[in-house]
Amino acid sequence: MKQRLLRTAAFSSILFVFGCFVGAPGSFGASADPALPKAKQEAEAAGYVFFTSHDEIVTGAKKEARLRLLGSLAADTYKALVAAFKKHYPFIVLHTEEIKSTDAHQPFILELKAGRATEWDVLDMAPDFYAQYLPFVRKVDLLGMATQKVLNIPLPMIDPKNRSIVSTASVIQAVAYNRKLLSEEKVPNGWEDFLKPEFKGKKFLVDIRPQGFAALAAGLGEKWALEYGAKIAAQEPIWVRGQSRSFAGMAIGENALFLLANYHSCMRAAKKDASGSLQCKVIEPVPVRLDEFAAVSTVSSHPYSGLLWIEFLSSPEGQSIIDKYETFNTSIYSSETALARAAQGKKLSVNNWDTLQNTSRWEEMVFKVFGFPKAEK
Repeated sequence: MKQRLLRTAAFSSILFVFGCFVGAPGSFGASADPALPKAKQEAEAAGYVFFTSHDEIVTGAKKEARLRLLGSLAADTYKALVAAFKKHYPFIVLHTEEIKSTDAHQPFILELKAGRATEWDVLDMAPDFYAQYLPFVRKVDLLGMATQKVLNIPLPMIDPKNRSIVSTASVIQAVAYNRKLLSEEKVPNGWEDFLKPEFKGKKFLVDIRPQGFAALAAGLGEKWALEYGAKIAAQEPIWVRGQSRSFAGMAIGENALFLLANYHSCMRAAKKDASGSLQCKVIEPVPVRLDEFAAVSTVSSHPYSGLLWIEFLSSPEGQSIIDKYETFNTSIYSSETALARAAQGKKLSVNNWDTLQNTSRWEEMVFKVFGFPKAEK
């Protein structure tokens, strides 16, 4: 499947049953735009809920007055986000809980299927299980409402096919290296540079979960990614699983180089490295993958409040707070963040909404051409 190289830039039909609405503060007020009735009609014909004003969402949230959500951001980040959110909506009592590891999502999906995870209003959808979450996503036309300025969400953040899901973060894959072990002029400037003879034989780290390869497949094609994966395996790298421990080891000189490192994780580790040894380098085409998927649950008791929270996370204010506490863990489509600036003017290979459904298949195929390795450390 040929994919274009980008530049910078469901099962459930359960509908909301809501009461009466009156005006309330919000990003957008009621609108007399004649396009709204048509947009609402089209959304409802497709089985989606569509609100024609921000005020009616806020009023519904006032009646709910509560919100429970799952997410994978850090506790300090949520503390700051909740404090800012409550300045806009002081009537919502908000409870957040982290679901950190990918492994935690599989048992949670089983709970959803069994009808036991009914207390959560906003779901955090792991990319690996994106399709499995879809039956539990409430069909609210976020895309339509954002298009009509009812909700303040950048359109590229919203899944155009499912329309009810937002990606509030993106992950850049980069190169991590120890500058005391590898001079700047020897650090790869392109992905093919890792195939040089001097990098053969335990000279660089590779995560056996090939997320970066899937991002490259989205822009350079499946065939290229598989051939590249096989060539990387032939270089006999050091196989690892997970990156935080690897960055800590690199900072103290255990290894010199890391292929397709998570840029935000690398930068976070580099910030903690007092020696300044650990460095993070963005090279082109820059592999980017969508992350931090959020949606209102089909069994949500507080769906209006959930919509306001998702809107807030996607807004410039919400993104700036995340950027402050978890720099580079924001959306590539939020233009005023450090992540967007890091990618500005560069060729991007984005595993976006058009290719997301291929992610698991691509990762499995690359893992196979790796030779089914086991992490060495």
